[in-house]
Amino acid sequence: MKSRLLTTIAALCLCFSAVFVTRSANMATSTSDWPQWRGPERNGISQERGLLKQWPAEGPKLLWQVNDIGDGYSTPAVVGKRIYLMSNRGMENEFVQALSTQDGKPIWTTRVGNVGNPNQNPPYPKARSTPTVDENFIYALGSDGDLACLETKSGKIRWQKSIRKEFGGQPGEWAYAESPLVDGDVVVVTPGGAQATIVALNKKTGSLIWKSAVPGGDSAGYASAIVVQGGGRKQYVQLLSKGIVGVDAKTGQFLWRYAEAAKGPAQYFTPVASGEYVYGGALGVGGGLVRLKLDRGGVAAEQVYFVRGLPNGIGGAVVVGEHLYGTEAGAKLVAAEFTTGKVKWQDKSIGWSSVAYADGHL
Repeated sequence: MKSRLLTTIAALCLCFSAVFVTRSANMATSTSDWPQWRGPERNGISQERGLLKQWPAEGPKLLWQVNDIGDGYSTPAVVGKRIYLMSNRGMENEFVQALSTQDGKPIWTTRVGNVGNPNQNPPYPKARSTPTVDENFIYALGSDGDLACLETKSGKIRWQKSIRKEFGGQPGEWAYAESPLVDGDVVVVTPGGAQATIVALNKKTGSLIWKSAVPGGDSAGYASAIVVQGGGRKQYVQLLSKGIVGVDAKTGQFLWRYAEAAKGPAQYFTPVASGEYVYGGALGVGGGLVRLKLDRGGVAAEQVYFVRGLPNGIGGAVVVGEHLYGTEAGAKLVAAEFTTGKVKWQDKSIGWSSVAYADGHL
């Protein structure tokens, strides 16, 4: 079976082609980097402008294609003229690699560890995480819990640690799939388990800043943390095995939990936030919205709705204006009012997929 990465890279080149065709008529347009999972703000929204309104009848021109980049489910991070992604060859070689956006040729490859839980059931043992690029460094989490900070120029490892071993981490059945969150001077990851469910590390050294022992000792899910300003507190919000939680960004103090978002068989959906609202999708079930508010010096999450059939797919959802767009496990694209959950339209011709927004288009 061909790696899903091959399809990803080919699709990426087609997207570049669409941008280049438009840019020839509008050279003032500049490309926005896509440095991490779900883009610059982790919300699936690109600031790119001047894109094609429709594709040519013959389809976009394929610029290049590479066929030997390894296996895995990682999506690319793109910064400048480089593509960064994670792959694996066999169960003992999971690696980060840099490729040229111009021709797909490899620039460097660095091994970070083994593939996590090769005996998982059903079996999907492969590289999973999308690396995060921050200035001259790249942060990558291997599926076995090997977190590494590498130099973007050379791929040299600056520091590395196992969040599974060092923090008594408890990954889910399908190993770690989180994409590290870099916020200012810290990198946030989710070991899972009772000792250090979520941790914040110094991004330059890897040293521990704080660890949050979330009540219930949730194992890690397969989503990635986001930054949320709600209830008067800056928080890191993450979907764990038993629900979405919010922890204080400065101290790691546990603030709130929303269990409805964990109703599905696996916790894949990276939360979506807008203002004081946080939305979470329960795989194969539906989606729910909470409003964050001050509560006796802390933060409370008050459910606004939980509606079956709302976006809950692995690829996430986007909030544009007053509406939420995303796919659900029943293989349809759904548009709903974000603050009410009222469905505006559905398109069953579009299967289960990732959703991004750019220049007025999904």
